[in-house]
Order: sequence, then C-alpha cells, then structure tokens
Amino acid sequence: MFDTLYTQIGAILMVAVLAFAMLKGEEPERAFAGVYLVAWLATMLIQQESDLFHWQPLVALLDVVILVFLIGLSWKSKRAWPAWAIGFQLLALMGLVLPWVDVRPPMWSYIAVVNISVFGVLGSLAVGTFWVWQERRAAGLE
Repeated sequence: MFDTLYTQIGAILMVAVLAFAMLKGEEPERAFAGVYLVAWLATMLIQQESDLFHWQPLVALLDVVILVFLIGLSWKSKRAWPAWAIGFQLLALMGLVLPWVDVRPPMWSYIAVVNISVFGVLGSLAVGTFWVWQERRAAGLE
C-alpha cells in the first residue's frame, strides 16, 4: 500500500490532518477524524491490491458510511466544513455510479477523482478545525 512516494506523502498528510483535528478540534471534528481514520485503516485491510482496477463493493460501502456520517454531522452541527466534505465525498461516490450507468471511463481517471476527493475532504476538515481552534483562542478558552 505504501510502495510509492505519492502514497507515503498522502499517508503522512492524512495522519497530520487527522491528528490536528483530534488535538485542536471540538467534538464534531474529533468524531469525524476518528471515523475517517477507522475507515481509512479498514480500507487498507479490505482493499484487494491485485484487483485494484475493478469495483470493490466493501470499499464503496465504507464510502457510503462516511457520507452518511457526514450528513448526520452536517445536520447536527452548525459548522460549514461538513457540507464541503459532503460535496467532495459525493464526488468520490459518483465515480462508483458511472459503471452502473454504462459509462466506462478509464480506471485511472476514477482513481484520480477518488484521490482528489480525499484531499478535498481532508482540506475541509483542516480548514474547519483551524477556524474552530482560532475561535477558541480568540475567546480566550485556549
């Protein structure tokens, strides 16, 4: 899984953003960071490297679980970052729908879309955590 420099840099970036959310975020950011970390680790366990270019239903199910969690978080939270993260997560899930409607893009394009959407979700979480942290600092709570 971590055989290329790109995957190693991505893993370091993901762990850094999730750690930042756990340390400086409030309850919504911490909850999502925990769910996302568990989903990422589960994806690494269930993803079949030999069958990387075919649809993997368990990975798709994890993406749906993340989307449902984000929708619930957006519903209960007054923050804007979950809505942005929902948009990026929907982008990743749209790539799963394409083969069902008989649109067959090259698999590399799907992998690129998923990677871009992961960085979008992480970016949304990082920006949301940063703003919550700054609001706490401005209020003198930290």
